[in-house]
Order: sequence, then C-alpha cells, then structure tokens
Amino acid sequence: MAGTDDDYLPGHPTDTGFVELLADDARPGGWLLTLDRIGQSYVDLEDPTYLEFDYVQGFADVIGSVFPAGLRLDVTHIGGGALTLPRFLHAVRPGSSQIVFEPDAALTALVRDRLPLPKRSGIRVRPERGRAGLAGLTDASADLVVLDAFAGGRVPADLTTLEALADAARVLRRGGLFLANVADGPPLDYTRRLLAGVRAVFGHVLIRSDPAVRTKRFGNVVVAASTTRLPTRELVRLAHGAMMPTAVVAGAELDRMTATARPYTDADSSASPQPTDTWRIDGGW
Repeated sequence: MAGTDDDYLPGHPTDTGFVELLADDARPGGWLLTLDRIGQSYVDLEDPTYLEFDYVQGFADVIGSVFPAGLRLDVTHIGGGALTLPRFLHAVRPGSSQIVFEPDAALTALVRDRLPLPKRSGIRVRPERGRAGLAGLTDASADLVVLDAFAGGRVPADLTTLEALADAARVLRRGGLFLANVADGPPLDYTRRLLAGVRAVFGHVLIRSDPAVRTKRFGNVVVAASTTRLPTRELVRLAHGAMMPTAVVAGAELDRMTATARPYTDADSSASPQPTDTWRIDGGW
C-alpha cells in the first residue's frame, strides 16, 4: 500500500459499518473496499474481468460452466458491496439484466461516486433487504440468484433459512442457478445446516472451498445449487487448476456432511459465525 493521498479514500460511516477504499499498488485500477476493516470487495476499474478474491472466481467458474459463453442472463444479487460480480457479468455477458438488493444506501452512493459503473451497464441497485427484495420479484424471473451479503462480517440470519431458500428457488427459472458465499470454520456446523436447507429445496448441490476451511481455519465457502444436474466434473477440474487450488465437495461426501444437519428456519435461524481477527486488515495489504 503506497503512502500517497491517491491510494486512500477517507473512511465513511454507513448503515452497516465503517467503509474504507484502499488502492492496489500492483494494479492501477484496483481498489479494495473494507467494511469495519474486513475486506468486502475488490474492483479493478480498468479490467472488471480481474477477480482478486478466490470465492468470486469460484462464482465465475460455476456460472461459466452452467451457462453457455456470452449468453445474456437475468440476475438477482442479494448483497452489493462494490458490485464486483455485476461488473464482471456486464463485461463477459453484455446485455444481461441485473438487480442488486443492497440495503446500505450510503455504501451504494459511495461506490457509485468513487467506483462508477460503466454506462448502460444494466445494473440496478435497490436499497432493499434481501428477503423483502426477493418477495417482490415474480416467479421464474431470473436465471441466476447470488447471495453474497454480510453485516459485521456475518451472513444475516434471515437469508439462509428454508423459507428464504424456497423464495430464491421460486424466482429462478428451470435450470437456473443459486450461488451463495458464506464464511465458516471447522467443524462447519453453520455450513452443514445451510446445506441441509439448500439440498431440501434444490436437490443438486456442491460446495467449493480451500480444504483448510474444513480442518484448520476460517474462510469462504461457495455453495452452488440447482434443480437440475450441475457439471461437477468440470467444476472439480477448474477448482484444482485455480491460482489458489480449492476443493469441490459433492455427492456421497456431501451426503455425509449433512447426514445429521437440520435446515435453518425462520423460527430457528442464525447468522454465520463471527469472523476471526485474521480477516481484518491492519495498515497495508
């Protein structure tokens, strides 16, 4: 992190926390958005196809494997941040229509001002919570629903219940894709309960993560689900070949993970675990 005024934009308090923008010395257009000192989003304004975070690359790999290249998509995003994935999809799938539910209007205003969207991007950001936003969408109106929402480093409890997942499935067309980014650590009790709900609603499910997240440390877990079969073999190949190799869990191994897990419900819900201090950024990065 360089020590010039251009490398740091003063922090701003927003509805969900204290937001800062930090420039990436290694990439002229690169910016990291942090929320309460936790890395939230990375955007390269000059190359929106550059994906710094491994979990976002996981999202991109699943989307690219499920949908033919260049196909325009109707996408619903729950959680906005700096709009990394919407920018990426606009670049690689021009003409796509994207709705983003981001309740923190101050954050969205900051992002629009400091990290402006391309013209005619087709990205519409609505200042609504995810559950309320989903409820207002018509049946079978999306090809892709992406859950990537955090408050205080935790996925809000109301977004991962059986009822919330059922509403996401209602919004998806047949063959549509549900993606979620969650944060957890061993023994993955939160993830197991979430997966139990996802499997009950969608049927075909897999996860992708650093293997160490299952045994040693806190980290991101990408969940992919559909009512139709997922291209598991291709996704295993892509995960193994990633810059930071990850593992895909599906089939019988996923059966064992969720064998005794109960889905979260609106009457029995929980936010994801509190992130460890290793996720917080001190000084440079």
